[in-house]
Amino acid sequence: MAFRSILVISRMQYARIACASSNSITSHSPNYKLMYSTQTSPRKSIYKTEEAKKIRFYVLERYYKYLKTYETILEKKFPGAMRVYRVFVDGIRDFYTDFKAFVRIVRTLNTPGKNLFSLTLNEIELYEQMPKDMRRVAPVLLISALPLANYVIFPLAYYFPRHLLCRHFWTLQQRSEFNIIFLRKRLIHNRPVFRHLQLQLPRLKRHKLHKKWSNILGQLGSGVQPTVAEILEVKDLFMDEPYHLFYLSGNHVKHLIRIHDLHAGWFKRTRLGDKAIILQAMDHAILQEGGLQNLPTDALRNACLIRGLNPTNMKTDDMIRWMNKWIEVSNEIDKDSLSLLLHCPILLGYNQPSNWRLIYTYKSIL
Repeated sequence: MAFRSILVISRMQYARIACASSNSITSHSPNYKLMYSTQTSPRKSIYKTEEAKKIRFYVLERYYKYLKTYETILEKKFPGAMRVYRVFVDGIRDFYTDFKAFVRIVRTLNTPGKNLFSLTLNEIELYEQMPKDMRRVAPVLLISALPLANYVIFPLAYYFPRHLLCRHFWTLQQRSEFNIIFLRKRLIHNRPVFRHLQLQLPRLKRHKLHKKWSNILGQLGSGVQPTVAEILEVKDLFMDEPYHLFYLSGNHVKHLIRIHDLHAGWFKRTRLGDKAIILQAMDHAILQEGGLQNLPTDALRNACLIRGLNPTNMKTDDMIRWMNKWIEVSNEIDKDSLSLLLHCPILLGYNQPSNWRLIYTYKSIL
């Protein structure tokens, strides 16, 4: 399959070159005719008669039309090989387009007076997502540059797109399916983070917010989500010990990193802080661009996914209602309380029915 695919694609590239050459000939046919008609030579021209000239140009025209439809012919004869070809050609084009936009955004952010809050929602989402796509697809791009390696790596990547490719190479159906798989992997870290929040409760016995915080944890443990007002009342707990990012345990940070879809490498706390600022900037951009009501359905679903809510089978009004709660909390966050925003997937989404269904009834997709 791999050799057949590469052979067909090579034939396509040859056909395109031949087509371009043929087009060049036909587009300059008057000069071409003039060249032969005005040329003087002691030899007798084999193109002297008008019939011979007509036959030559008829053959060239038919050949040119054949080359123009060659891709269609290949799609009929080799549909599998053409699908592979389309996946990588279209994917590379889209990836390169987004990469150029990402570089432009980075340059903008390095301009004095510019920051994330001056970008549009699409730009912020691209700035947050593109590094993940680059890491995911980098091995395939690097290995394919080795001699003969593309005969192996491209078919492998085609058959394992979730593991070896990024969203630019996925179909719409694959994007929807893979996003749910990735979200489920994040949601299974909700309970460990909730347990870590509970573990610190005894240390707050003498704190003035102990009773309110204990009540919130009790609600979460009994299947009820606290209100926005109740969450904001305990904001001070996330500005100092024990819930400020600086004081979280290593295991707590490890699970929080996974909830927010960050790699488990170096500078975890710094990257969590950066993630909170990105989320705040997204919330700000949504309000600047007309609010949640003006978001297209796909953009609204993506906003829920980013923040840890499974939008599958949710009504638009329900998604908007949940996002409004998130933004209400986000508007009250400052640089000292970023940890509170990072824990909102638990405080606002731990008992959401769509999340529980995904965790416990969607195991077969993994």
